[in-house]
Amino acid sequence: MLSISSLLNLAGLVALATSSPTNVKRAPTIYLAGDSTMARGGGGGNSGTDGWGNFFPYSVSLPVVNKAIGGRSARSFTVEGRFNELINLVQPNDIVIIEFGHNDGGSLSSSDNGRTACPGAGSETCQSTYNGQKVTVLTYPAYLINAGKSLTAKGAKVIISSPTPNNPWEGGSFAYSASRFTTYSKSAAQSIGSNAFFVDHGQYTANIFKSLGKAKVDSFFPKDHTHTSPAGADTVSRAFVKGLLCAGGSFLSGSIRNSTGSVEGACI
Repeated sequence: MLSISSLLNLAGLVALATSSPTNVKRAPTIYLAGDSTMARGGGGGNSGTDGWGNFFPYSVSLPVVNKAIGGRSARSFTVEGRFNELINLVQPNDIVIIEFGHNDGGSLSSSDNGRTACPGAGSETCQSTYNGQKVTVLTYPAYLINAGKSLTAKGAKVIISSPTPNNPWEGGSFAYSASRFTTYSKSAAQSIGSNAFFVDHGQYTANIFKSLGKAKVDSFFPKDHTHTSPAGADTVSRAFVKGLLCAGGSFLSGSIRNSTGSVEGACI
């Protein structure tokens, strides 16, 4: 016969086993990696701007962690260890949405700002001097591919997004053309493989902005032609959701609260 103390120990072990975290199914987490157009607070300070990543959680049923930060590029996000932080955080089936492009252009020939990528669409490298140190700079797609492959190796899914457009009504009439970073983003997603997906966020946003007209869209840009007001950020977020919905939800299928028809714009 078991003693009272043995019975108590056995009961404790049973309770521990039934409450073990390993028995609880974990919901995937969505992580956002990008610049100020995605980041909380947008252009920063009291500018009246916000990033679209601040509104994205309203469209999905999964937890969202916004790691976007103003002023960053694919290069500086890499060099500062921010991609490594995400690589260490993600667990299988987590989703990482990556969107850069606004701070990745420029020239390395005069003064390196630490954000500019090496020109090129592949494995080209450039030698530069930043903060008095000789550095090797990769291309924009190379930074995305390196991060994406490391994330998918951990079991995560990656969505590479083209950059959001600057105000396409700024010149008086509507004008939008995709930058090279859209092409680079699409090719990076293809290079990462089947666990990566591309959303042309820029085109989906531009389509909605065109339908809304100049006066409405101008009101979305209180500071400059890049950073949106909260209302504008909400519209930009919905444009990203439209891109997902038009692709059947991609890795977020079943987790999007909106229906395709409820979001402005047409599928492309």
